[in-house]
Amino acid sequence: MNAIPAASPAARPRRGPLPPPRADHYLSLPDAQVMGTAALKETLANLGEVIAARGMMCVYGAAGLGKTMSVNASLRELAPGATRRIEFRGRPTVLDIRHNLFNVLGLPGTPPRQPTAFDTLLKDVLADQFRVLVCDEAQWLREESFEYFRHLFDDLYTDIAVVFVGGGNTYEVLAGKDMLASRVHIWQEFRPLTREEVLTTIPAYHAVWHGVDPDDLLYCDDVAAHGVFRTWAKITYHLGRALQATPDLEVNRDLLRWVFSKLGRRTRP
Repeated sequence: MNAIPAASPAARPRRGPLPPPRADHYLSLPDAQVMGTAALKETLANLGEVIAARGMMCVYGAAGLGKTMSVNASLRELAPGATRRIEFRGRPTVLDIRHNLFNVLGLPGTPPRQPTAFDTLLKDVLADQFRVLVCDEAQWLREESFEYFRHLFDDLYTDIAVVFVGGGNTYEVLAGKDMLASRVHIWQEFRPLTREEVLTTIPAYHAVWHGVDPDDLLYCDDVAAHGVFRTWAKITYHLGRALQATPDLEVNRDLLRWVFSKLGRRTRP
């Protein structure tokens, strides 16, 4: 699929475009690689379908499994200039969403005060050219917030695809609303890395894992990481710092247990 051309730098708003690739990695981990996992390949294929169909997609799963990274990496290939990211903390109201869209779309002037005028402005802008609206941390959305995205999506003239990315109860909330769920073109669930994926993915993820005994990789996953990419990133960060300070250290279970001590009580001895 050919990528949609990126907008010129001068046209980009301060918030909303895809972040630089390094920002995808937890802690902006230096020298970390974007891995072509099965989940990432599936995300790329699914987003290609959703963009072609001008549809809705829901990407869901527990925290730290690489949902946001996979969506961002895929959209850099598919629609780098058309993508606008929206992210919330807390429980946003519809007014919050309107103002967030006003910002990420880079609209000039002052937002309208009247809801009808505000909605008309947003719909007109979203009809001008194709956009992919990515709503990250979608588990924070209220029911009426999801419905507002449906309202924009259902307009006869808007030209958008909508991607909800979330953990927690995102699936349950969306799937439980028939009118909204019926418009979701593709659902994709993220799951932890399998043991086989750990052995093929982690050694290529970062140089600190090059040559590490496969049994030690599985030990690290069984005791601490549990297939969660964000936890692997934290372990990699601490391990890299230790090796930087003492280059002759060997990556073994004693060193790994020292790293685990920094992760809290979620490890199993």
